[in-house]
Amino acid sequence: MYKLLLSWRYLRTRFIALASIVSVTLGVATLIVVNSVMSGFVDQMKHRLHGVLSDIEMSAPLLSEIHHSEYTVEQIRELLGNDLEEVTCVVRTPALMAFQSPNGMSVQQQVILIGIDDNTFGKVTDFEPYLQHAMKKTNFSFALEGDGYDSEYGTSGWELRREKAEMERRIEEMHRQSMLRAQEQQSKWQTGDSSIAQASYQEPATQETPTAGSNANQFAPLPTKIRSIDEILAEKESLKTEQTFETPQFTGIDPHAHLRTQVSEEEMFDAAKDQYTGIIIGQAIAKRLAVDENQEVSDFYLLRPGDDVQVMVTTVGRSPKPVSDMCTVVDFYNSNMHEYDSQFAFMPISELQKMRGMVNPMTGEGSISTIQIKLKPDVDLDEAKMAMLARFPVDEYYCDIKTWQDTQRPLLSAVNMELTILNILLFLIIAVAGFGILATFYMIVVEKTRDIGILKALGAPSGGVMSIFLGYGISLGAVGTGAGIVLGLLFVRYINEIADFVQKITGQEIFDPTIYYFTEIPTIVSPWMVFGVAVGAIAIAVMASVLPSLRAARLHPVEALRYE
Repeated sequence: MYKLLLSWRYLRTRFIALASIVSVTLGVATLIVVNSVMSGFVDQMKHRLHGVLSDIEMSAPLLSEIHHSEYTVEQIRELLGNDLEEVTCVVRTPALMAFQSPNGMSVQQQVILIGIDDNTFGKVTDFEPYLQHAMKKTNFSFALEGDGYDSEYGTSGWELRREKAEMERRIEEMHRQSMLRAQEQQSKWQTGDSSIAQASYQEPATQETPTAGSNANQFAPLPTKIRSIDEILAEKESLKTEQTFETPQFTGIDPHAHLRTQVSEEEMFDAAKDQYTGIIIGQAIAKRLAVDENQEVSDFYLLRPGDDVQVMVTTVGRSPKPVSDMCTVVDFYNSNMHEYDSQFAFMPISELQKMRGMVNPMTGEGSISTIQIKLKPDVDLDEAKMAMLARFPVDEYYCDIKTWQDTQRPLLSAVNMELTILNILLFLIIAVAGFGILATFYMIVVEKTRDIGILKALGAPSGGVMSIFLGYGISLGAVGTGAGIVLGLLFVRYINEIADFVQKITGQEIFDPTIYYFTEIPTIVSPWMVFGVAVGAIAIAVMASVLPSLRAARLHPVEALRYE
């Protein structure tokens, strides 16, 4: 009983003990806060990476293809059995996308063009939740919508296409009228009818004739009156005659012209009511940051849903050649991962196969470049990958089989290494508090040498004396750890409110969502992490009190009583 009483007395009467407790408290609280925030960031990052990528990916070499895709998919379904949730086929290729910005400037952007299947791609990856149009998140298609796009895009969808089609029609009409007027003027000059040109000129009343032998040059007479534009246009209208243009018949040249299919006006492509192949592009491809006169940052869109882009890819085979096709932007893709939002573009897999010549003309079956697989949640990805490697050997299929973790292993390894080093550095804070406890105990042992001698003279064993100081160290560690856990959990709970408060005081943004792609600071508190931090902090406090306790236990009673 005397051991607990003495430990409590030393803990209560020593101000330096309070400093040690505060050091342990701050160290524990810092470890909990940092680990919770880092765990939140890592979890969000893994969730986004895993959402964009499939569990397992079987891909052919770059610009190559996997033939007999239907047979390969059947083999995968048979191999994985009940572990398989869904599988989809993808065509992935580098591409060049060209379009005109709102000011008419031509823009070229390198992209990764991905041909996807409408029905299965959204079941393998988290593709649809990252789309910006609400209807496409629930009922996906590559069709352009009439409304429902974000107001920050401005005029979008079919309204934008109708406006651009009307503007192009007006420009074409003005150009046609200009060409007709030029042709009419040219025909009048060729027929000798120069009344319009001569009407603007009048002969002077007298004209001097140069004398013989004179070197004076003769010039056309200068006009004595400048006519108004309205007068000239009115005279041209009066001289204009109605002309009828008949469509030339080429039956004499092509005797089979009457057998060919005649395209009606309704069947011709009309940008106001028709669209090209739908394409979904990463929002970072179309969006740029702009600063106005008031130094306010806003988003400026080079492309909007409803605009047309030209996509250029290379064909497959031994002699690849560039091909291009027009596409219509139908929506944006925004995963908040800049690496993907600035490169990815999606279009129907059937159209991309036709562009690249990946359809077998004999069987009509299209080849692919990647097979993406999604497994059920409890399936071991590495085990499934090894089974696929055994079933599809690389010397036969020449395909690379990887899990999403293998694909992102450099990034995940870097994050884990950073988290490990950060934990080591933060534990040094608690180690500093441990050295403070060590120094405090040595001072107490020196000051209480006579008291230790009295205790031993009264029959207290060395183990009892040692347990007094060990109990003191455990008490310091336990109190500091408990206070640190409470402080750390409270800080994690209100971390976003604290960040807003600091931002108001300093006037600087603490957490910028445009940089981190999160609307608030993510946190995850792991009970095992809290338990580990607590055990580590108490262990450091106990180890710091071992040496002073041993010194106190080894004191001889007579030497201790004679100590001054």
